[in-house]
Amino acid sequence: MHTVHSKAIDRSNLLFHLSRLTRRWRKTLDMEIQAVGLTDATWRPLLHLRLLGDGTRQKDLAASVGIEGPSIVRLLDTLIAKGLIQRVEDATDRRAKLLSLTAEGKSLVARIQKTVTTLENKLLTEFTESDVSQMARLILRLEDNLGNLHRQLNNGKQ
Repeated sequence: MHTVHSKAIDRSNLLFHLSRLTRRWRKTLDMEIQAVGLTDATWRPLLHLRLLGDGTRQKDLAASVGIEGPSIVRLLDTLIAKGLIQRVEDATDRRAKLLSLTAEGKSLVARIQKTVTTLENKLLTEFTESDVSQMARLILRLEDNLGNLHRQLNNGKQ
């Protein structure tokens, strides 16, 4: 079943549609994961930390999730208080904090991942492996191009 769009997707609106797709996907995940008792603010950092790996620096998790400064500190404090993550000083840089999932955090992330995988499978059911591989290649190219553009823009501000 395909949704009819009033205007074809082209260069003038491609990124708009990708952004809208991302927001709708996140909203869908939020609704399903709330059934496990988590809000968007709490499940996303847990999932990102699992993907980044134990021993991830706090600033790297913040960048990955897209939450900076005091907001990420408050959120991490909440997750630590719930026993889902632990934070330790980095032996090589005492100012840096390293994060890891606790056993309880890993168990919860496994439940979250199961929900995400189920939804992903439903969403991607009509796509072949070739379709998914092609989308993956295009997304990686877009990410590379965006990284290059970001660097160019930052170099121009110095």
